[in-house]
Amino acid sequence: MIIPPIFGAIQSIRDGLEKRYIASYLALTVVGMGSWCFHMTLKYEMQLLDELPMIYSCCIFVYCMFECFKIKNSVNYHLLFTLVLFSLIVTTVYLKVKEPVFHQVMYGMLVFTLVLRSIYIVTWVYPWLRGLGYTSLGIFLLGFLLWNVDNIFCHPLRNFRKKVPPIIGVTTQFHAWWHILTGLGSYLHILFSIYTRTLYLRSRPKVKFIFGIWPVILFEPLRKH
Repeated sequence: MIIPPIFGAIQSIRDGLEKRYIASYLALTVVGMGSWCFHMTLKYEMQLLDELPMIYSCCIFVYCMFECFKIKNSVNYHLLFTLVLFSLIVTTVYLKVKEPVFHQVMYGMLVFTLVLRSIYIVTWVYPWLRGLGYTSLGIFLLGFLLWNVDNIFCHPLRNFRKKVPPIIGVTTQFHAWWHILTGLGSYLHILFSIYTRTLYLRSRPKVKFIFGIWPVILFEPLRKH
């Protein structure tokens, strides 16, 4: 969640992408840093640094997805205002209510919006992007599933880890898998968003794998006619 998005932001600057995609990468980095700080300290302030940026980053993702078929460097002030207002309301209410379920519902609403928009794109606009779109969604949902399994079966899992070798017990730390998989799923969603946008702008994006492992978006030179 921290280092790969930083490189993604740097690459976006070099490729001359719109600032909202740079913001998407950096927002994911902030979420990762906030989560890191919270899990190191378990302090309430660090919990806010973990959870509130999840809302903000998802709002940036929503903006990118709904602006992917507009002219280059355009700004949708109405949508921007709506998302900023939504973020401020969620922040204010959450600081007063301090109810995790409220945060989860608000975050879930944003993710659901992204899912619907992504399905629309891979169904009606760019069907050949289903692989990337559904992979990012599937990885994220798998992390969400494991997070729920960890919450529901916390005590049985702890007892299980006491009876098995540590190397096996580590693999059942499903809360850790939640962070890994949702981080990867979010990163892949940014790639999907950039791919959709640059394809609309008639660039030639390609998903490449650094060292055959880590996916990035690169652009092939435009053909000369």
